[in-house]
Amino acid sequence: MAMKGSPIMRGAPPARDQQVTLDNWRTAPFNRWAFCHVREIIPSAAIATGRPLPLRTDPRDVTRIAFTDGHGRERTIGEVLSAGNTSGLVVLRGGRVAAEWFANGYDGQRPHILFSVSKSITSVLTGIVADRGLLDPDDPVGKYIPEVEGSAYADASVRHVLDMTVSSSFEEAYLDSDSDYARYRAATGWNPPGDHSPGDHSPGDLRSFLLTLKPGEEAHGERFHYLSPNSDLLGWIVERASGRRIADLLSEYLWQPLGAKTPAEITLDRLGAGRTAGGICATPHDLARLGEMMRRRGVAGGRQIVPGWWVDDITNGGGDNSAWLKGDLVHLFPTGGYRSKWYRTGLASGAFCAIGIHGQWLYIDPAREVVIAKVSAQPEPTDEPLEELLVQAFDALAADLAPRVI
Repeated sequence: MAMKGSPIMRGAPPARDQQVTLDNWRTAPFNRWAFCHVREIIPSAAIATGRPLPLRTDPRDVTRIAFTDGHGRERTIGEVLSAGNTSGLVVLRGGRVAAEWFANGYDGQRPHILFSVSKSITSVLTGIVADRGLLDPDDPVGKYIPEVEGSAYADASVRHVLDMTVSSSFEEAYLDSDSDYARYRAATGWNPPGDHSPGDHSPGDLRSFLLTLKPGEEAHGERFHYLSPNSDLLGWIVERASGRRIADLLSEYLWQPLGAKTPAEITLDRLGAGRTAGGICATPHDLARLGEMMRRRGVAGGRQIVPGWWVDDITNGGGDNSAWLKGDLVHLFPTGGYRSKWYRTGLASGAFCAIGIHGQWLYIDPAREVVIAKVSAQPEPTDEPLEELLVQAFDALAADLAPRVI
């Protein structure tokens, strides 16, 4: 699918300055094409589907819904979607498609990269594996990955990994080309090989890189510290615990029983390790299906897919928020928290969500029976004012769709 009206990746071959490569695929304007053609850029494994469950539709135009933002300015949903370079939006109300919106040459039919929403999906899979007795979140990481001896994970538990409370000196520096993060991305296959400082001999595969992470100064469990490598390690733990590859697990335990319509994908490093921290790609409709399943406490198509106790632990107060309050993202949800790679908003509706860089969201409002799946091509990885505005927009959208009490 070439973008309508765009010269990017058009022609045989495309003009040199319009080609999408490992060097530019996450930068604008190339990201609009790249984010829904990831498997053409990075080796990927298919996450197979089974028999799709149709979504009932009752769509309406939600772009004109108005709300007042945190600065007292009136906004519309359409304005916010455009400001966030939204490529696709699917909204469910009570399980029905209440709204669809597509832009940037994207029609919603191809898998779109979800970035860190992948972390939340990996957590859901972890709950399924734990419920089958193959994994205990309270176990030390070393029980499943003995190779972590000497690394930041040597004395960490799986729960620390799930809740982002591992103490490590690693920093999530997206735009620093000479950082540990750049070496991390090269190891995942997301950056060109050797895309780090001259003379550096960092491991050329993801799992080896994870073993190089050094411990931080504080104890595990003390502070929320957002580290993407934790979620790649979680995928490795799940594979070791189950004895199966992550793409096969995601297919059998999630995508098939969910009734997903389109096969999803996950990017792979050069040795076949799945990028569970950010490499899952799916259509917004199938992402909304997953959100609806979480809204319904793990049930889809009349089947209990994810154990209810796992969903309850995420949404209803498993753990405490003291580590979150000391962390670096508390500004987004000052009264919220973080549990098993899902954000608790702290809003009265009980909304919780998954968030990925460049504007990927899965927002679930249980009280109003609303699920919002959004995929985007924001130019910058993070934009704090826009993220805060999006939470306000999602809350307003869910409130407008909620049934009126007479």
